[in-house]
Amino acid sequence: MTVAVAITAALLAAMAFAVAAVLQQAAASAVPETQSLRPSLFLTLVRRPLWLAGAVLDVASYLIQGVALAFGSLVLVMPLASTDLLFALPLIAWRRRRRLTRAEMAGAACTAGGMAAFLVVLPTEGGTAVPGLWDWVPALIAVVAVAAGLLAFGLRLSGSLRTGLYAAAAGLFLALLDALTKSAAGLFRDEGLGALSHWEPYALIVVGSAGMILVQSSYQAGSLAVSLPVLDTVEPVGSVVMGAAVFREPLATGWALAVQAAGGALAIAGIVILSRSSLVQA
Repeated sequence: MTVAVAITAALLAAMAFAVAAVLQQAAASAVPETQSLRPSLFLTLVRRPLWLAGAVLDVASYLIQGVALAFGSLVLVMPLASTDLLFALPLIAWRRRRRLTRAEMAGAACTAGGMAAFLVVLPTEGGTAVPGLWDWVPALIAVVAVAAGLLAFGLRLSGSLRTGLYAAAAGLFLALLDALTKSAAGLFRDEGLGALSHWEPYALIVVGSAGMILVQSSYQAGSLAVSLPVLDTVEPVGSVVMGAAVFREPLATGWALAVQAAGGALAIAGIVILSRSSLVQA
């Protein structure tokens, strides 16, 4: 039952995030590039109704994803929660009154099939519900260091390269946010409001704020065709790594690992195909 709740909530979160990304990118792309990576970017965007609508869906997606993480592992939930393009394209195509192309349907099939292969051989037991502080320290240092390096390179570049590097940094912070959300959800589930005596709920605010600025900066820097595939790849991969390293969640081994690797590669290929759709490009 808990696995079914986690899977359903993860897919609903992906659907909400997909629509939010389209709305927010449309608003953020109209903001001058000089505001990129600055808090002023957020202050400008909150005055745009289209972005606010996306923000409401973002919050809904985050809350639903929190429910999924309270019932399931990072290794289970995050690959499913990153299938947003799979939900966004049919909706956009319906609004524009056109059919999905063969390439778009092939991309959707690759994504769905790859995720199915990944999940079929996924271990369902084991792991720590709430890791200790010292379990977190290496992950926190690694995320901040790698993200800082990506942003430093991105500032020196332009166009798609800058968009991709910003999105990669954002994906790392989102993966960290996912891991912190799982820990905080476990605390609230076990202790109720007593969870507020722990550091995780407050770290969520800091990491979430930084992640929001990075995501919006990647949207502002260029097309969703560049930023979404990077986000949809870095976030789940980072979450799976943190699940194994911080929460001690078991990964597949032997032939099952080979199936997962092939399934993950197929899903990523599907995401890239979908990102090249004219619907996303527009």
